Amino acid sequence: MAKGPIIILTGTPGTGKSTHAELLANESPIPLKAINVSEWVKERGLYENYDEEWQTYTVDEDRLLDELEPIVAEGGLILDWHTCEIYPERWADLVVVLRCDHTKLWERLEKRGYPLKKIQENNEAEIMQVVLDEARASYPPEIVIELQSETTEQMESNVARIVEWIKAWVSNQEDSA
Repeated sequence: MAKGPIIILTGTPGTGKSTHAELLANESPIPLKAINVSEWVKERGLYENYDEEWQTYTVDEDRLLDELEPIVAEGGLILDWHTCEIYPERWADLVVVLRCDHTKLWERLEKRGYPLKKIQENNEAEIMQVVLDEARASYPPEIVIELQSETTEQMESNVARIVEWIKAWVSNQEDSA
């Protein structure tokens, strides 16, 4: 039996994934390890090159998946990244897509010092719900949830909701054991 569920936390950059992942890891009723995939890629050199114009790494997806596979197999993991469709469907127990009003998102990305072109592209992706569509196309609909992430109250509510989901997941594992 897996030690814990695999939760994919995704959304356009600036929607609050890392903050959600940190809070969730702290508040989960069972131990969950949160991996910020962007940081992980940088730390482990799992990229092909760095794009100066976009200020981003071109991820070596095969190497990334190879490195994550044994960790995912252990269970009890939150994968925090701006994309989700590269993960095999069998990995995911829950896919959470965080959404944010585009004007608030623009402000958050400006504060991060993103170049204008990158802010515009990410803002457009949020408006067009690119990440949500990717999630819905890649995973069974019953495991994909969309949550608004604009205020502290929403974030706390989202984390509480996912904690309840984790409790139900644990209970279901015990019932089927």
